[in-house]
Amino acid sequence: FGKLFLTTFRIIAVGLIIWYLAKIIKENYKTGYIVCLSLILAGAVGNIIDSVFYGVIFNESTYSQIAHFVPVGEGYSEWFHGKVVDMFYFPIIETNWPEWIPGIGGEHFIFFSPIFNFADAAISCGIIALLLFYGKYLNTGIHPEEKAQKKDAQ
Repeated sequence: FGKLFLTTFRIIAVGLIIWYLAKIIKENYKTGYIVCLSLILAGAVGNIIDSVFYGVIFNESTYSQIAHFVPVGEGYSEWFHGKVVDMFYFPIIETNWPEWIPGIGGEHFIFFSPIFNFADAAISCGIIALLLFYGKYLNTGIHPEEKAQKKDAQ
């Protein structure tokens, strides 16, 4: 039930983002704001594609085996129950701690060990850019007319 609920939630969220994007494009919002929301939308659509189709057209991957295409219906799961596939792993530093460090000396150390996918990266970049560049506008609005009214009021 959880996978079906999550996929359904994603589909509804994407529908709302599409509606909101169409609205703000018509109202001539800032291009950067539209790009940030478009990145979030693209990532969400990518995750939906994975969760809807992946289990139906691929066999299950394991630590020792990469998933392969299979005929529709012969996958590891049914429609809307697939896994979102994470495929990028870029450990920046992979080493062992020096022996002289108390408590952790000699242990293996990996800096930046998350595994992620392109859709997750698009969502993360969209949200980070939105917060960095448009955070001050999120509560007050960034519509061009509102900005012009604020300038006139000053």
